[in-house]
Amino acid sequence: MFSTNVGTIDRAVRIILGLFLLALTMVGPQTPWGFVGLVPLLTGIFGTCPLYSLIGVNTCGTK
Repeated sequence: MFSTNVGTIDRAVRIILGLFLLALTMVGPQTPWGFVGLVPLLTGIFGTCPLYSLIGVNTCGTK
């Protein structure tokens, strides 16, 4: 469906950020805005970012 366009470091940062934002729904300010963390979490897990595809960005390095 989508090609991989998110590199290793980018994926790690997205997963960490996504988990942090999701944690905000349970601790801290307990705001529902923490569910925004699903976006970076899922793009990090699947290794593809639709926005990167639209603008032609690829952080995977050269192949």
